[in-house]
Amino acid sequence: MTQNSSASGSAPPQGEGLHHDETVLTFDGLAPRLKALTQEIGQIVLGQETVIENVLTTLLGGGHALLLGAPGLGKTLLVNTCAHVLGLEDSRIQFTPDLMPSDITGAEILEQDEQGRRHFRFLHGPLFGQLVLADEINRASPRTQSALLQAMAEGHVTQGGKTWALPKPFHVLATQNPIEQEGTYPLPEAQLDRFMMRIPLDFPARAAERRMLLQTTGATKRKADRLFSTADLLTTQKLVRTLPVGETVLDAILNIVRGLRPQDDTASDEVRQSLDYGPGPRAAQALMMASRARAMLHGRLSPSLEDVRVLAEPVLAHRLGISFAAQTQGVNARQLIAGQLKRLG
Repeated sequence: MTQNSSASGSAPPQGEGLHHDETVLTFDGLAPRLKALTQEIGQIVLGQETVIENVLTTLLGGGHALLLGAPGLGKTLLVNTCAHVLGLEDSRIQFTPDLMPSDITGAEILEQDEQGRRHFRFLHGPLFGQLVLADEINRASPRTQSALLQAMAEGHVTQGGKTWALPKPFHVLATQNPIEQEGTYPLPEAQLDRFMMRIPLDFPARAAERRMLLQTTGATKRKADRLFSTADLLTTQKLVRTLPVGETVLDAILNIVRGLRPQDDTASDEVRQSLDYGPGPRAAQALMMASRARAMLHGRLSPSLEDVRVLAEPVLAHRLGISFAAQTQGVNARQLIAGQLKRLG
């Protein structure tokens, strides 16, 4: 890996920083492995290079992601492949309107031992996985959503008056169909804010879809190789936090996030007229962590302004409350974020 100091400005001690040669050697050893990781997933999930990069950026940054796309685009395949390649225990929850909180967190059951004594034992639900696929998340009731929110926010669940820690690492990759809305519940702002990124999936290019047809309809299917372990991912996530962030990048993150708050002095007239609310401090934290993770994924020792520009939309778009009047005029989150990026120069 090589440090990108020119793009990020001077590197002050944000984060722990790089203190000795052993840390740099660790980064250098990770560079080819992370590249191989991206390539391996790309051999199974075809035509979704940007999506794969954003998902890996989210996982390296220790966050959760919301995958937005129509059925049949490979969302479930992507999650399963990531779990296998990263060596994580995966779990799948199919969200439905009648799903109860205990169906995902688990429940206490009454057992009797050989001496006839009865006791309660907590039976872990599917939420106790390292990489949890929350399929069609917006079909669950608000009550079940609140249980998932606690898990995403705090890393544990509460059942029967007791707190149960979730495994580490713990990541939720949720899917949502943006087209079919019948029988769905809108995700509350507090839960949307817990997703580091909202990642849209689009239809693959013709060449990728052609390759997909040949690869998936034959007598055999290619299987991904396991390239990481749980320990590897935890170590990488820890190293991501040591990447120094230059003043230029730090100021850019603050300028973008604060410029999208309608009540902020730096907000433009367009932002004030279009937004009911803007991104909070957690959004700035997410953009900073994601920029660090993307830098590491690309073999650099510090994030650049390019990382911030690329990640601004997937990190911030779902955190903007566009007013009804602005929606009727065709204003969308992409336009508002693009306006802030132009102000960076």
